Amino acid sequence: MVTRIHSIGTATPKYRLSQAATRDFFIGQPGVDRLTSRLIGAAFDHSAIEGRYTVIGELTGGAGPFVDDSGALRVPTTGERNAVYRSEAPALFAAAARGALERAGVSVTEVTHVVTASCTGFFAPGPDFKLVQDLGIPPTAQRVHIGFMGCAAAFPALRTAAHICAAQPDAVVLVACGEICSLHIRASSDPEQIVASAVFADGAAAAIVSATPARSDSPVIEMGAFGTAITSDGESDMDWTIGDQGFEMRLTSEVPRIIGREIAGVVRSMLGENANPTDSVDAWAVHPGGRSVLDRVQAGLGLPDSALDDSRAVLRNYGNMSSATVLFILQRMLAAGSLNDGAQIAGLAFGPGLTVETARFTLRAPHTLSAASTRAPPQGAEAQ
Repeated sequence: MVTRIHSIGTATPKYRLSQAATRDFFIGQPGVDRLTSRLIGAAFDHSAIEGRYTVIGELTGGAGPFVDDSGALRVPTTGERNAVYRSEAPALFAAAARGALERAGVSVTEVTHVVTASCTGFFAPGPDFKLVQDLGIPPTAQRVHIGFMGCAAAFPALRTAAHICAAQPDAVVLVACGEICSLHIRASSDPEQIVASAVFADGAAAAIVSATPARSDSPVIEMGAFGTAITSDGESDMDWTIGDQGFEMRLTSEVPRIIGREIAGVVRSMLGENANPTDSVDAWAVHPGGRSVLDRVQAGLGLPDSALDDSRAVLRNYGNMSSATVLFILQRMLAAGSLNDGAQIAGLAFGPGLTVETARFTLRAPHTLSAASTRAPPQGAEAQ
């Protein structure tokens, strides 16, 4: 049985942040000394990001809960920040989900399961429940929420959908990842927090997953093997903690180095011990945790510059939207139409731990779907 991603929908808030203007905003905060100003400038200017999206309108001008009349960042409590998540996140989830349903030609009444992922806020009943309500999904749909797995959560969410389809071949699973990272923005002289302020953004993405035949005339993505690896160190270099003044991200400069050192071994486990990444893979969907992460992955695997074009383009235009980001990359690949039928796609995403989630996909053109349904997906560390 072949389980497919039939479509992907994406959504962003209406406010877009210019990276240059946001850099100047942080440099202009009260108490920023010369050293901090240089750190902010370096982090923003070398981020390879041109713009990002946020739900916080006052970051683009004016005053509000996060910015006072003088232009200084306020310090909302965790409860105040989470209240914004509760009010804003459902609309992002719903917009991405509607896009995915429409592209797949699937009615909301056909959805049997909902899998959501998020790490930037919490409430119950949560995003999974709100999707059922907001979209009119049958109340009998079974729901799973994957919380606090960070940037890597999209692949565990897709893996969960694949397991559901294996157990229930007629299942139609809506997978939705949504993050509002900007809620946890703060003024700081801490280099780690400055980097977080320079790269994280808001967005949502959703996918329709099932083993049923495709209905649209668009390419689909067959899901193959998923895998998980934990690096030999790094637990204290990337973590996500709930503090009194928002969620606190630790993202040290060691993270890219650790990934660069260990990525080749992880990919060997995914592709096979003797596989050559440049020969075995046609396209790479690598979560852009930041520019340096992509640089280290490229160097560690010996990939040409073009291999990470899609990941770098999403980073440039959207920043790091945590769990939603890798789905933006896969959607970009589908929309481009530049991959041939049977193209092999390798997915890599990085989360706290350090955890590396891997996934193998095969792109299928519409005219090959009936034949492809009888073929097994690529095998690897954890076959479905």
